[in-house]
Amino acid sequence: MNDHYLKKLDRVTAILTQLQSKPIVRAQDLAEKFEVSVRTIYRDIKTLENAGIPIIGEAGSGYSLMDGYKLPPVMFTKEEVLSFITAEKLMQRFSHESLGSHYQTAMEKVRSVLKNSDKNLLKNIEKQIDIYNYYTKTEDRIKNIIPIILESIAEKVQITIDYSTVNEEISTRTIEVVGVFFEFNYWYIIAYCTLRNDFRQFRIDRILKLTKTQTPFLQEYGQITDYRKNPNGNKTIVKLLVDKKIMGHLGNSKIYYGLTEEIETEKGFELTFETEWITEGFPRWLITFADYAKIIEPEFLKNTMKELIAKVSKNYQ
Repeated sequence: MNDHYLKKLDRVTAILTQLQSKPIVRAQDLAEKFEVSVRTIYRDIKTLENAGIPIIGEAGSGYSLMDGYKLPPVMFTKEEVLSFITAEKLMQRFSHESLGSHYQTAMEKVRSVLKNSDKNLLKNIEKQIDIYNYYTKTEDRIKNIIPIILESIAEKVQITIDYSTVNEEISTRTIEVVGVFFEFNYWYIIAYCTLRNDFRQFRIDRILKLTKTQTPFLQEYGQITDYRKNPNGNKTIVKLLVDKKIMGHLGNSKIYYGLTEEIETEKGFELTFETEWITEGFPRWLITFADYAKIIEPEFLKNTMKELIAKVSKNYQ
């Protein structure tokens, strides 16, 4: 069998996997994924149909498998099998409590279809991989809270929550969840709040009660990254001159606090931020490397830092 037919066999098998894992697959998307022409994809689909696979759809729209059709278990490569154990370790460390049990049962199903040699491979390697981190899982007040939130996103229906603020004030909100994300050791959701008529960020472990309603979303939403990059609120422009030797230690935290520009100069890096947390969050972050940074603007931030440093000094007199 020459290389041409081997490549076609691999591609047709991969297309079948795509049809198994998605409700509908477009020929154009497959062509881009496998770097072939759309006409080639049409021929591959025809090959699957000739092999007895019941595919619904036609050229120009999309393809899917006939509902209820079952395929034999997918065969995994050795590299894919090894990736499972790494993913499993990551999920054990970083997954929210309400997701952990579901992922565990999913992995049991994956393991059940592996060849004996691959099962032995996992057994021999799983104790040789570990993930070190400082994430402490928070108490899961509501069973299956993230799956319920994800259902509301998929079904595009509102949820009602009782939410406890940092000051332990409890409010009831009706929200439309845009997405879920993990950052700085906590799980969050970004949602449109119908009470505030604006987008808000909620920490999941502070949700005391959650009810999924039957009320549809009031509007369509984009990807979660669109809202994280452009949060609403009153922003303050901050410019800092930061010593080059400390830059490597700032990591992603500078992005979290609203970094918009980074320019290297002879005196150091000039960083520009747009931040909503000018009163508390930004000054307290800045104090962690204040001896390596100078405030260019705004002027009032210098006074805020002086007052904050004075408070810290007083505690250690």
